Amino acid sequence: MKYFHRTSLGPERVLESAKAFFGSRMAPAEESARRRAYAGALGKVTIAARAEGGHYTLVEVSTDQVGESELDKLAKRFLAEVHQRVEPTHQVRGAY
Repeated sequence: MKYFHRTSLGPERVLESAKAFFGSRMAPAEESARRRAYAGALGKVTIAARAEGGHYTLVEVSTDQVGESELDKLAKRFLAEVHQRVEPTHQVRGAY
C-alpha cells in the first residue's frame, strides 16, 4: 500500500521522525538522503520525503503488505504524528 501526506516540516525532520518512530520497532533496511526503509516481522516499510512546491514536503510511505495490515496501521499512525508535529492541537484519532 502507498500513503502520502504534504507537510511544512522539512524532509530532514520528517526522516528524523521516521527513524524515531520505526527505528524502535523495526530494523533499518535502507538509508539515503531522502529515503528510509525498515524491515521486520510485520514486513517492510519505505519512507520518502522530498521538497515539493517550494515550502512543502511530500511524504510517501509504502508497505509491502495489503491494506489494513498491522504495518499499514503503523504507517498511517506515523503520518498522523507528522501532522501533529506541525499542528500540535491536531488530535490523532482512529484505531491505528
